[in-house]
Amino acid sequence: MSDRPINLIILGSTGSIGEQALQVVDMHPDKFKVVGLAARDEVDVLAQQAEKYKPRAVALGEDKYYGQLKKKLSDQVRLLVGTEGMCELASLEDVDTVLVAVSGAVGIRPTLAAINKSRRIALANKETLVAAGDLVMNLAQKMGSMIIPVDSEHSAIFQCLAGESKFLRNLWLTASGGPFRDFDQEQLENVTVDMALKHPNWKMGPKITIDSATLMNKGLEVIEAHHLFAVDYDHIQVLVQKESVIHSMVELVDGSFLGHLGVADMRIPIQYALTYPERFNSPAAQLDFSQLGCIHFQKPDTGKFPLLRTAYEAGREGGTMPAVMNAANEVAVKHFLNRNIGFMEITASVTKVMERHDVNYHPDLEEILLADVWAREFCQSLIVKGDI
Repeated sequence: MSDRPINLIILGSTGSIGEQALQVVDMHPDKFKVVGLAARDEVDVLAQQAEKYKPRAVALGEDKYYGQLKKKLSDQVRLLVGTEGMCELASLEDVDTVLVAVSGAVGIRPTLAAINKSRRIALANKETLVAAGDLVMNLAQKMGSMIIPVDSEHSAIFQCLAGESKFLRNLWLTASGGPFRDFDQEQLENVTVDMALKHPNWKMGPKITIDSATLMNKGLEVIEAHHLFAVDYDHIQVLVQKESVIHSMVELVDGSFLGHLGVADMRIPIQYALTYPERFNSPAAQLDFSQLGCIHFQKPDTGKFPLLRTAYEAGREGGTMPAVMNAANEVAVKHFLNRNIGFMEITASVTKVMERHDVNYHPDLEEILLADVWAREFCQSLIVKGDI
């Protein structure tokens, strides 16, 4: 790593991952220079961040708040808006790393824009690889853009695979199992929003927390792992490890397992993605094995949590099906958070949308995004009409 600071852009700076990334920056102010920030509509927080870190430009997803934010910014800071604004931000000159931490399919275009500039991508946006994994990975290879995963599970695999890829037998993605891993079917029928938002181990945003409770999050990670590491779905396994101490493992052909252990703190994989191949002191606590006690393992129950199985099916189907599954899930989770549908109806909504989709097996980006829009609109209509 050179002596000069890493020029960093954070897309999604006001979210959980973005704010924790800025905590990493605060711990190592001599190692990073924040040159760009982006958020959807959190005007006050984004303005405060811009005042503190003095980036060259900021981007706001919702253009209706342009005037409100403009009044709060220094004249030295450019203000960009919409998806095109985020793409322009991701394409700024003299940028080393772009952290993509926005939520949803809106992250695809800015990621591709950064890859076209051969930037290093610290990827914390699942939808980019779930919906457009083939396009993204092919372009990254062509442009020499390195994609380093931020998810704790994929970061763990990335680290464990170093020098071992040709000996790989299986990837083992670990899952906490969420707050309802020990619930029976009747209890699952009565899950409330407040219950689902209480993750036992991780501090995350509401959408990913609900996905963790349904195991859809792990299903999305399976599809991501397929693209990130070029591994067939038959060689990607999921294991519930409720303490969230083993973040994932790789199984090698000689029977060896390599695992990545640490406390449940996202600042560790965030920092690693930003500083790779270097490692610095982290703001996270140290893992105390003497206080840990036991580590438990169990198979995921896809009978109670069928969305994990659904994600495998979508990944194997390929084409536009993963994008459709992801889009339908986003809409269903939003309605659950708004208390319009029950917890189990998330699964029902996603399943019905997928059943009605005609898969395009060789889509370009526009066709992927059209499938995404179709799935959102169709899922929305199912829920509004009560047809789930």
